Amino acid sequence: MLKIKLVLTSIIFLLPPIWAGANEPILIKGGTVITVTKGIVEKGDVLLKDGKIEKVGEDIKPPENFRIIDATGKFIMPGIIYAHSHIGVSSWPGVDAHEDGNEMTDPITPQVRAEDSFNSEDPAILRAVAGGVTAIQTLPGSANLIGGQTVTLKLKPGKSIGEMKIKDIKPGMKMALGENPKRVYGRRNQMPSTRMGNFAMLREWLIKGKEYGEEWKLYERKKEKDKYTETPERDLRLEALGNIVNGKYLVHVHCYTKDEMLKMIEIADEFGFEIRSFEHTLEGYKIADTLASRNIAACTWTDWWGFKVEAWKGIPHSPGIMASRGVKVVFHSDSGDQIQRLWLDAAKAVRYGMDRQSAFEALTINPARAIGIDHLTGSIEEGKDADIAIFSGHPFNIYTIVEMTIVDGEIVFDRSKEPSPLEAQYEE
Repeated sequence: MLKIKLVLTSIIFLLPPIWAGANEPILIKGGTVITVTKGIVEKGDVLLKDGKIEKVGEDIKPPENFRIIDATGKFIMPGIIYAHSHIGVSSWPGVDAHEDGNEMTDPITPQVRAEDSFNSEDPAILRAVAGGVTAIQTLPGSANLIGGQTVTLKLKPGKSIGEMKIKDIKPGMKMALGENPKRVYGRRNQMPSTRMGNFAMLREWLIKGKEYGEEWKLYERKKEKDKYTETPERDLRLEALGNIVNGKYLVHVHCYTKDEMLKMIEIADEFGFEIRSFEHTLEGYKIADTLASRNIAACTWTDWWGFKVEAWKGIPHSPGIMASRGVKVVFHSDSGDQIQRLWLDAAKAVRYGMDRQSAFEALTINPARAIGIDHLTGSIEEGKDADIAIFSGHPFNIYTIVEMTIVDGEIVFDRSKEPSPLEAQYEE
């Protein structure tokens, strides 16, 4: 009987929430509104209509036919943006059949796309919205030097990848340096097995991509002048590499150490593209001024460190140090489990010196900027998407929980209506 109930509970969490429906107009009243970009409104109201934030202020008169949500004593903030996710490509449970985020057959695979293997029924999606997360960027893993193209989504349990994908934004490209690629391919006695090999292969293939792109540009010029020329053979890998060099991707680089980050910046300068973010960035505090001057976001943890040699020099003060020097800090967990409590990483960073405003920015507007959706979401501003998280108390209090999550004006998580898996599992 217990096993049957456990299975039924698992199925429930794969289904759309029972309260999901059309974007009914909503007025959230009486909470502390943390807008992130426009200050804090005590006893504030937020009016949501047609999937957008229509008005923010105090004592907004309830329009007719609006649903009223009483947020008295609660905190309202923008939905958390999770810029470094493997949800959907490394789905729960963690078995080989669900590992679709690392194409570990070649260290250079820019042509693969996370959206092509995304599992829209990954149970981690509902867990994420239960943690106030409204949008994610899912990236390929870090086994390869160039791992492939990212996909950015609004989290809507029960919807397909096509319905969740944010369209008409600049795509992302995942790269990785350090121990991961050299370990994966070094064990096979093939290049790269060293950090020297990592950078040599990057240069080699970026040169090939640049040459391929120039070949196509020459063809297009000749074609415009009605000069017959044979069409070049299309190669998806070289095409994607050429697009990196041409600045058509937001480049996100998995990197831990100071030396490798500085070397990767040299590579970017050599080939004329920009790095949008370093992922993990545990030694970012050592080169904070450089990251700030280059406008490179630092996607990082507060206190996850020491699990391999290149992660040995992480310190919990790093987010605060980087933010104080002007770096756009972004919190991530690199985990489909810890994503449920991402605001606590921000709280820990505050404990180690980060100011609260920077911590809120690192959960919301900074990740939105890093993945190119800050014009849509990441702050509570009139005209932006209605992506909201309502907390029972201050988000940096360890006892606080997320009570409601709203995406595009639609309630995707409501704790008052959510069945508890433990209660369902052990109910007699």
